[in-house]
Amino acid sequence: MEGEPSWISHCDDDMSKDTGDFDSFSELSDEGNKETTAVSLDLILPDDLLERILAYLPIASIFRAGSVCRRWHEIVSSKRFLWNSSHDLSQKPWYFMFTSSDEPVGYAFDPILRKWYGIELPCIQTPNWFIASSCGLVCFMDNDSRSELHICNPITKHCKKLEESPGLKFSDYSALSISVNRTSHNYTISIVKSKQVPGNFFQWDLSIHIYDSETMMWATSLTEVLTGWRGGDESVICDGVLYFLIYSTGGGTPENRHGLVTYNLSSRSSPLIRSFIPVPGPLTCGRLMNLKEKLVMVGGIGRQDRPDIIKGIGIWVLDGRAWVEVARMPHKFFQGFGELDDVFASSGTDNLVYIQSYGAPALLVFDMNQKLWKWSQKSPVSKKFPLQLFTGFCFEPRLEIAP
Repeated sequence: MEGEPSWISHCDDDMSKDTGDFDSFSELSDEGNKETTAVSLDLILPDDLLERILAYLPIASIFRAGSVCRRWHEIVSSKRFLWNSSHDLSQKPWYFMFTSSDEPVGYAFDPILRKWYGIELPCIQTPNWFIASSCGLVCFMDNDSRSELHICNPITKHCKKLEESPGLKFSDYSALSISVNRTSHNYTISIVKSKQVPGNFFQWDLSIHIYDSETMMWATSLTEVLTGWRGGDESVICDGVLYFLIYSTGGGTPENRHGLVTYNLSSRSSPLIRSFIPVPGPLTCGRLMNLKEKLVMVGGIGRQDRPDIIKGIGIWVLDGRAWVEVARMPHKFFQGFGELDDVFASSGTDNLVYIQSYGAPALLVFDMNQKLWKWSQKSPVSKKFPLQLFTGFCFEPRLEIAP
């Protein structure tokens, strides 16, 4: 269709029931335009009222509305509309699922319309890059030298390359996170780097590097040596505090294989080990996320006798220094996730948590408000060979924000 947004592509015909069928929308738009002409609503409704009406549409529908006529296109493209629409109605977060292990291509799931859309991601070169998102912006960092960083809006395709972060050139582990101020749209990016001290498996150099979009500069805010613990690849910023998981290098009981460390980005407190918070029981893995400035963790629950075997998946919220269990995945959903210790990807924002099996293109959604588990619509992604792995990430679809 003429004027169709470039970030949305058509899916196969047999998937049209589960994915964005833009041909049928074109027909609806034409009919709607005829009705509009018949009653001359375009002449009756002033621009400000029409803006208010269009602002309540889901993101995908706003793009389609811009193809109806020149007036609608000018309205949904105006800076005033982009700003007002972001405040009038909160869009639910989308989930992008990669379709290939080599190419950064895939589909995004819209939980409002329950449809999948083909999206081309800018900047990123392979799906194994580090990815973090906040308030409509997504940050990508390469997985080789870990020196190439980009920040973009995946909906508008606005993209910016950042300077290389300071610190270790080649770290053994890195954790990327981003936090966007919803009022000013300034953002903070953090990278936690961890590298083994040569010849000493129990000691690890750890450093925290912070990027401030206002100054457009990096700063190394902390360097420390951890004994018996190392950093990993899980971190998130909530309400001005950086949280990241650390992992035991000295064995120990299953309950002590993981730990959480907090770092206040304002006060820059240290040493880190003083802020250590135990995880809730024996976890096989943990995924951290920011839901309305609350730290949420989705974790694989390990068996007492076999801590490397996952027996369930739970969701916890950090309240002070204590974990509160919110939900545990029902067995009928958990059956599709396998038994290995690290079998799923998970991310979320607002009130939705997405959990995706590495072994299948299936996406499970948990609503924190309704305490409801639900599979997404069938994904357009198909498994092409037995060992194919699947992953993805969550982001907020927003029009008004740019890096």
